Amino acid sequence: MPKHGKKHKESASKIDSLQRYDFTEAIDAAISASYAKFDETVDVAVRLGVDPRHADQMVRGTVVLPNGLGKEVRVLVFAKGEKEAEARDAGAEFVGNDDLVEKIKEGWFGFDKAVATPDMMGTVGKIGRILGPRGLMPNAKTGTVTFDVGKTVQELKAGKIEFRVEKAGIVHAPMGKVSFGTPKLLENIKAFLETILKLKPSTSKGTYLKGIAISTTMGPGIKIDTAGVKDLVK
Repeated sequence: MPKHGKKHKESASKIDSLQRYDFTEAIDAAISASYAKFDETVDVAVRLGVDPRHADQMVRGTVVLPNGLGKEVRVLVFAKGEKEAEARDAGAEFVGNDDLVEKIKEGWFGFDKAVATPDMMGTVGKIGRILGPRGLMPNAKTGTVTFDVGKTVQELKAGKIEFRVEKAGIVHAPMGKVSFGTPKLLENIKAFLETILKLKPSTSKGTYLKGIAISTTMGPGIKIDTAGVKDLVK
């Protein structure tokens, strides 16, 4: 087990580990327990009643957080011709094709998200082994392989996130910064959970939302009463 410092212990002492907080209380507690000198990210972890080993129980998707993530998202677009201009007009920082592929082969990763038009995937596939492990490979399932590059770039820069359930049945996702305050973080969490509920596999039996916790980058996990989800997303 990792040893936590004095500040983390003081922060954790403010949280009742046995209590299940409602959403507003949990966010308030996470913010008040924040002690880092930087603006910490607030993360949500949702434990689902699914078995990701089965393809028909894989929960994966995207959501545009209404208040964004509080950080600049650098977007790269693999495109040609008029789609290059569309990507630049939408605010993409890096636009190109073979030139970008070569740059990435040489070890450059100065971007956060990558988008590709379908006709570019043959070229992009050459660096799939480089982009894939870093979570940067464009993917049709998450909407980053598309001819609608303008809209996609705008969504990514506005705070569109991707998520997928891990082997243990848990989905992790960032919800913004401590500086957002409770109301904005609550709006982001609501949008995220609405999407999670819509993605419930038909083959998932029993309780779907088994547990929810939020935490800041440096802070302790705070457990949330899942009974409050209905009121939040109604």
